[in-house]
Amino acid sequence: MKKLLLALTALALLAAACGGEAGGGEEITLIVNPWTASRLNAEVAKNIIESELGNTVEIVEVNENDAMFTGMADGTLDAVLEIWPSGVTDAETAYFDEGSVVNIGELGAVGKIGWFVPSYVIADHPELATWEGFADPELAALFSTAETGDMGRFLGTDPSYSQYDEQIISNLGLPFEVVFSGSEPATVAEVDARFAANEPIVLYWWTPTAAVAKYDLVNVELPPYSEACGASAAAGDGGVDCDYPEDVLFKAASGLLEEKAPDVFTFLQNFTITTDDQLEMLPSVEIDGEDPAAVAAEWVSNHEDTWRAWLPNG
Repeated sequence: MKKLLLALTALALLAAACGGEAGGGEEITLIVNPWTASRLNAEVAKNIIESELGNTVEIVEVNENDAMFTGMADGTLDAVLEIWPSGVTDAETAYFDEGSVVNIGELGAVGKIGWFVPSYVIADHPELATWEGFADPELAALFSTAETGDMGRFLGTDPSYSQYDEQIISNLGLPFEVVFSGSEPATVAEVDARFAANEPIVLYWWTPTAAVAKYDLVNVELPPYSEACGASAAAGDGGVDCDYPEDVLFKAASGLLEEKAPDVFTFLQNFTITTDDQLEMLPSVEIDGEDPAAVAAEWVSNHEDTWRAWLPNG
C-alpha cells in the first residue's frame, strides 16, 4: 500500500510539473486593443493555436499604451497582432531597439486613420471635402452641439487611442472642440443617430471598418503627411498639423516568446490577415452584433487552405 501511495504521489507531481495545459504547451497571452479588428485577429490566432499547436491561449485586453510594451518586455504578455505604426512613440520604439520586444512582421492589412464625414455632408457643402472648409466659422457651426457652443464638435473615440486631432485643430486654427465618445461602439452609435437624421458629423475614424461602407463615410483631406510631422507625433511635442499616414500594420512579440514557445512564435510570424480578410469578418461583429469568437471560428473553418501554411512545417 505504501509503495502504491508513493507511486500515485509521484504521478501527481509529474502531472503538476507538466502544467496541465492542452498538449502540455505553455499558456500564451495575446493582447487585444479596444477595436474590433484587433479582437478578430486574436480570436483567429487563439482558435488555431489551441486546436493545432496544443497551447491554451488567454486573450488580454490592453489599451494601446506603454502597458502593452512593458508587458511584452517582461514576458507577462506574449504578442500583439495589430500595431498601427503612426501610433508608436519614441519611448515605445526603444523596446524594439533593445530587443525586449520584437517586430514579427507585417500583419497583411493596411489601415488609414483620418477625419471622416458622411458623403451627404460634402454633397451639401463641397468645401468640407478638405480641411480649409472647416476653418469657416459658419460651416463649423453646422457641427456644434450644446456641449461645444459656438465651436464645431469634432467627435473623438476611445481616449486611449493614438489620436492627434486636438493638436491638428489647434495648429491649423480651426474653430472646433474635440469631444470623446469613450469607445468604438459609442462612436458608431453616435454616427448611426446622426446618419439616420441626415445631420452633419465629423469624426476620427479609420479603415478597414464596416462602418465606412454602412454610413458612406468619406475621408476629409488634411494637409499631407510628412516625415517631420510624423516625427513630431512620435516625440509627443504637440506639433502635429498634418494628415495621418497610411499604416502598414505589423505584429510584435515578447523577446522571450521564441524560447518559451518556438512553434507559437513561428506561427505568429507566419500569421497573415489581409484587409479583405478583415472586411469579410467585420460586418458580422460591427453591424450584426455577432460574437467575435464565433465569427473568427467561421473564418477559420472556411479558410483552412490559408492558415495551414502558417503552421510550423505547414
